[in-house]
Amino acid sequence: MRGIRERRVSSAITIAAVALACSLLMLVWAFKKEAEQSFAGASGGFDAVLGPRGSKLQIVLNALYHLDESPGLMRWSDYEQATKFPAVEAAYPLAVGDNYRGYRLVGSIPEYLQNHEYAEGRSFELESGGSLFASGSMHAVVGAFAARRLGLGVGDTFHPYHGLVYNEGAKHEEIYTVTGVLKATGTPVDKVVWIPISGIQTMSGHNPKAATDVSAVLIKLKRGASMAGFQLDMMYNKQGDRLTLAWPANRTILQFFDKISWFDKILQAVAALVAIIAGGAILAILYNAMNERKRDIAVLRALGARKRTVFMISLLEAVGMTFAGVILGFVVYAGLGMGIGEIVQRETGVALSPFTGNAAMLWAPLGMLGIGLLSGVLPAIKAYRTDVSRNLR
Repeated sequence: MRGIRERRVSSAITIAAVALACSLLMLVWAFKKEAEQSFAGASGGFDAVLGPRGSKLQIVLNALYHLDESPGLMRWSDYEQATKFPAVEAAYPLAVGDNYRGYRLVGSIPEYLQNHEYAEGRSFELESGGSLFASGSMHAVVGAFAARRLGLGVGDTFHPYHGLVYNEGAKHEEIYTVTGVLKATGTPVDKVVWIPISGIQTMSGHNPKAATDVSAVLIKLKRGASMAGFQLDMMYNKQGDRLTLAWPANRTILQFFDKISWFDKILQAVAALVAIIAGGAILAILYNAMNERKRDIAVLRALGARKRTVFMISLLEAVGMTFAGVILGFVVYAGLGMGIGEIVQRETGVALSPFTGNAAMLWAPLGMLGIGLLSGVLPAIKAYRTDVSRNLR
């Protein structure tokens, strides 16, 4: 390790390159897989989304992830019709169109937050001291993430703002009172301010002709109703021309990830290139060091050191630098992962964990150690072949 200390600057740059390569490899593979699974699992326990005629992806992003605009409006009777299908266990209407300081206001019925399981065996819960809104009231329930960012708690009041983008000049005259804060769910529900659906429909400045319209309907099918999805898909998408059914809801978001898979391949290529460059840097530093340290190696040999000992010393320097880079790589990965996770949660409400177990978090560090080991072989061979008599003159 003395050789590494003697070449502090070049060694530090090489270790940083190894750390960057290792963290990129884990981000591209492990974190990407975590993102796909988290988004697919954040469908809120719904099997399908019914919306106005348009893109399935836009309907899902708008209704489940609260990211996009609604492609239009649908009638209240369409929601009522959806509830009457024998295979539909539950259906909840949504209405959007307003925000509070950039966080979307979503109107629905209280039964959604009261009865629905957003995951198997997991229902929405309120922080202590809170209560749900009642239909037609001027009350609001705030998601955990939105409440933290907006500083809202039970008893606070606020004015909604028109549109999905915050504009100080578009304030509505209505005043809502927060009656509850939802406990964190790790889903897009966390970044939403929930109010009675009539609040969105009849908000001042909205078109009175749309006072009973909805933006989408979230649908949960009964267990064992495997053919129901196909039947609804046939009725709405194949035979109908006014509404669109996104079913299965999580498949729609996975198809979106498939469409941008080309970007993943670019990131994978960049990560692999950085790993190769890091290996080349180790090779160059140690190979040049062998030229500078021929006399030192010759002295070691003259004092009784065996050739294989000199070989192992050189090889250990390469492994030592790589190992230091791998450890630093985990630190970089954790920092980047938490930073990216915070941004993703702020924008989508989906909670990502950079520390979820994944095979990439094992093979990426081991792969970097392998590259470091291979990079050290040629300099080690050079040290092994050092001519003692010539370099002692």
